[in-house]
Amino acid sequence: MTKPVILTGLRANNDLTLGNYFGGMLPIIDMAKTRSGDYQINMFIPDLHSFTTPIDHSALYEQILQTAKLFVAAGLPIEDENIHLYRQSYVPAHSELTWILDCFTGVGQMSRMTQFKDKSTGKDDVSVGLFNYPVLMAADILLYSATYVPVGDDQTQHLEFTRDIAERMNTRFGELFVVPEPVKKQHEFFGNDQGLRVMDLADPTKKMSKSARSEKGVIFLSDDPALAAKKVMSATTDDKAFVAYDPLEQPGISNLLQISALLAGDTLEATIERNAGQTRYGEFKAEVAKHVSDFLTSFQANLADVNEADILQKLEQSEMKMNNQANKTLYKVQQAVGLRPKA
Repeated sequence: MTKPVILTGLRANNDLTLGNYFGGMLPIIDMAKTRSGDYQINMFIPDLHSFTTPIDHSALYEQILQTAKLFVAAGLPIEDENIHLYRQSYVPAHSELTWILDCFTGVGQMSRMTQFKDKSTGKDDVSVGLFNYPVLMAADILLYSATYVPVGDDQTQHLEFTRDIAERMNTRFGELFVVPEPVKKQHEFFGNDQGLRVMDLADPTKKMSKSARSEKGVIFLSDDPALAAKKVMSATTDDKAFVAYDPLEQPGISNLLQISALLAGDTLEATIERNAGQTRYGEFKAEVAKHVSDFLTSFQANLADVNEADILQKLEQSEMKMNNQANKTLYKVQQAVGLRPKA
């Protein structure tokens, strides 16, 4: 019996942050580990999506491999046969199905996509790739009959488009595609609280982001541990002179409490209780800085131990399987639209 499919993308064009690690990487890895017994887990690196915004093309290939290495260093079990790790561009069916779906998609529908409007506003040079990005995303999902796709708030519109184009094609040509579950059921399946929001150290009202204007408040996974510790010691706090968890009144201290809990492997409640009554911010920051330094030292050692040959072997094995699956779906679509003879 064929297992239902969970599909998720692992995009990383730039260095990942501590926020990416706890908010994105660990929840994805945990999902893959806990659900691989009952589901086929498709974890693909969307290298074609990388072209939708300007990038350094000379670095892209190495960044793709680095993405895979980072996930393995964080604990992704690539020896699990139910977890498939593959590069989007190594499965040509993604591109061809996108073109076919493009021809059944209206310009008006794409123009209403919020993410396109947000990323294109005020810019003179906007690519067609950014415009029809949701169609490629739909192809990514529909080629493998994926039922579940963990999406953030910025991707829910794209998932609904995927359901819409699948239903439209099915109505016109017969049952070509499995329609993924709607957003509400996706949230019920994965949980609404996937991942944690680690905030910027310099401006704790904003999420820690690799695209932040200043790197002073951002801890990158590649940071020298001593440098990262200095960033923690310089973190914005307040003038209240006591450690308490209050994201509205004390966002900086609250953020440091959460980071401390995450890195110590403790609950937030226990961390808050342990630091109750602490009035010396310097001592508290020093404790968090040590957690950060120790974590980066350990993670970077794990990353250095990842064998690139093992990564390439996993990619090639998965890509062979994914090409077989995707080509079956594509051929069925090609038959339906008249590009191949019907059986």
